[in-house]
Amino acid sequence: MTHDAGKTALDMVYAAETETELADAYAAWAAAYDSETAALGYLLPFLIAAWVARHVPKGEGPLLDAGCGTGLSGPSLKALGYDDLTGLDLSQEMLDIAGSRQCYGELKLAALGGPLPWPDGHFRAFLSTGVFTSGHAPASSLDELVRVTASGGHAIFTVRDTVLEAGGFQEKFAALEAAGKWLPVEASPPFRAFAVGEPDVLVKAYIFRVV
Repeated sequence: MTHDAGKTALDMVYAAETETELADAYAAWAAAYDSETAALGYLLPFLIAAWVARHVPKGEGPLLDAGCGTGLSGPSLKALGYDDLTGLDLSQEMLDIAGSRQCYGELKLAALGGPLPWPDGHFRAFLSTGVFTSGHAPASSLDELVRVTASGGHAIFTVRDTVLEAGGFQEKFAALEAAGKWLPVEASPPFRAFAVGEPDVLVKAYIFRVV
């Protein structure tokens, strides 16, 4: 994949208009992803572990890292005692790096937005960071993620401010609550996803309890 002149890898993933374009963009970025996002001060993969620790007791069952990328959340979760982790991503190149961290018991290649390869209620909780953003997974992904999460479990994820309304996420939150699928537990104020660069990229974290 050839990047357009002047466009960063982050620009390319935000500009992706199809699942194939997004997978290609991440395949091209995989080798440099960790160092480049670290230079921008990317917080989300590490910060999400704090919300997991707040709401999910250790040892209660597997966690799904949905859109795990290179597995940056894995070491933080493992250090906190969560050692039953499954990762899901649409890029094999990113999953290969995630596997090298030796934090995930299972890694699956699949895209959010379609059927997931697990039975109802398989996971104690799912977490997802940086996935519900421009050009990425749709709000409809939450239906399957909730399906594979056990009753009493938790949904822990971030959503970028620019897609919260325009991408139908607020509508989906309300629909899942009205259908008796989950209940709201916590929502953060908007905050920067990158501590150093990209000051306009704001997200909110959401926690729901699956019913």
